[in-house]
Amino acid sequence: MMTYKSIQELYKETFNRTIKTCWIADVKRELGQTTRKSYNRLDDNTVKYPCPNDDVRNWLIQLLS
Repeated sequence: MMTYKSIQELYKETFNRTIKTCWIADVKRELGQTTRKSYNRLDDNTVKYPCPNDDVRNWLIQLLS
């Protein structure tokens, strides 16, 4: 399994843009790859910065599946 840092570096090399770790966490949660909820979440049902529904999400889903 790839680390958050390695995913960020790969995205930077591929698209010359940065990616937020919270976007990675959002997609991992959607795919069922997380084991717990973050201790500092303000609300259990919402996320502050969800992953945008575009090429970023599709790229992450393809990479993490």
